[in-house]
Amino acid sequence: MAAEGENLAAGRIRMGRPGAVGAGRDRFGLSGTSQSYDPRTVAIRPDLADIAVAGQHFAPHYAAPMMSSCVLPSAILRSAPSLDADQTSELLFGEAFALLDLTGGWAWGYCLADHYVGYLAADALGAPIAPTHRVRASEALLHSAPDAASGGSAVLPRGALVMGEPEGEWLATAHGYLPLAALVEADAAESDAASVAEEMIGAPYVWGGRTANGIDCSGLVQLAWGAAGVQLPRDSDLQLAALDADKDVDPSTLQRGDLVFFPGHVGIMADASNIIHASRRWMAVKVEPLADVIARSAAKGQEPPVSGYKRLK
Repeated sequence: MAAEGENLAAGRIRMGRPGAVGAGRDRFGLSGTSQSYDPRTVAIRPDLADIAVAGQHFAPHYAAPMMSSCVLPSAILRSAPSLDADQTSELLFGEAFALLDLTGGWAWGYCLADHYVGYLAADALGAPIAPTHRVRASEALLHSAPDAASGGSAVLPRGALVMGEPEGEWLATAHGYLPLAALVEADAAESDAASVAEEMIGAPYVWGGRTANGIDCSGLVQLAWGAAGVQLPRDSDLQLAALDADKDVDPSTLQRGDLVFFPGHVGIMADASNIIHASRRWMAVKVEPLADVIARSAAKGQEPPVSGYKRLK
């Protein structure tokens, strides 16, 4: 798919104006010791860091990010600039990416919504957009014309962001036409996060995934609550910390929409006794009795088996 304007060219560029650490104009002093940080959400490499952390963390150079957006249906975020590197997350069409460095066809920076740091293929990025709508269907075909019989150029996943103008029952974008029935306004909040998770039942489990083509446990929760208007961090431990969820919860008090956290895992309650989660055991999004998941967790010696929950208000 073509971006609005050209995709970011492969090569080597540094965004913004890097400045060496030290005193002086356009330079930054670090007083005291460098603070500890989480490399998942703080953009620091041995050679370069986000200018936002100048004065808090040491780096030989700092760069101001250049905003971009994903121009592919989805793009894999990796831990290193290599196709063999682990997938850590996924950027969806139209989502913003803060670009700090572009080297040899790889873009380094962070997903703007959750600040998750990693590498994307450079051709996945293009000019930033001001989204007007969000895909609310599990998938939406991008048509070549405002006609259901027209061919499609791409299938956009749930949560993808688009910019366009309504034309009858269609949204006209720079890339094609989307049926308005598959969209909501970009800032609209859906009423039931659990229903979004239910749409993903049967989707394969993929570490770092965020779409119906593959999703992990925290990606499922992030997608569901994001549709309901609450932006959560990417990983389950970060989600638990951000929500300041209750500890040692009595499972009999749980209700639909509650989040249940286990060590390294999270799911969302479908009702008082069943949980929807992207399960590594089943390698798919599945609904099963919470009691079964608790029993498996306890059998592994994990205590407490339920480490917290938080209801979407």
